[in-house]
Amino acid sequence: MSETAPLAPEAFAERTGVSRETLVRLELYVGLLRDWNTRHNLVSARSLEDVWRRHVWDSAQLAPFIPPYATSLVDLGSGAGFPGLVLAELLRGRLSVTLYEATRKKAEFLAMAAERLQLKVDVRNERIESGRQQPFAVVTARAVAPLDKLLRYAQPFTDKNTICLFLKGQSVAAELTDARKSWRMKVSQHQSATDPSGVILEIRELGHGGNRARTKGR
Repeated sequence: MSETAPLAPEAFAERTGVSRETLVRLELYVGLLRDWNTRHNLVSARSLEDVWRRHVWDSAQLAPFIPPYATSLVDLGSGAGFPGLVLAELLRGRLSVTLYEATRKKAEFLAMAAERLQLKVDVRNERIESGRQQPFAVVTARAVAPLDKLLRYAQPFTDKNTICLFLKGQSVAAELTDARKSWRMKVSQHQSATDPSGVILEIRELGHGGNRARTKGR
């Protein structure tokens, strides 16, 4: 099969190693998404043509980067559940998952989908910057904001042990250069499995005070 052809559920399962039971639940989730998307603009209609690659596998590729000792995860700007709800399913029973989504209809979809999948997730229908400050083991986000702004969103949910996993596109180098003016962090970049121009940013030890702060302190 050509890589440009839509990814089938079975091919997704083969590439990720998910169980048959997990695949069945993810197929239910995709069905719910397709149904709701006919009435509400949760994701672009075009992206649904290759939903298993563009959304499900794109989200699932973060799972191997989540350490086994992690007990909590927060997904910022979850939208229709990517990557947060997919990770909640893949890591079912392993850690608690909180999803922040400001748009009411999307939050309603997340709550409904989680209930149908029998997943215990905390859906918070509020703006990220309004959320209560609390540390999580893992912070995830996809297509939420440029990195500097995203780090401002993420920082209240981190401590010295938190791992941030952000899905980024071809502008990642420029975003990192800009973000390092204000932030200290240890960054690892991993090639996306689903997009040749995509990158997974793995960020640890996030803190205020980047290049700009050091320059001012001289």
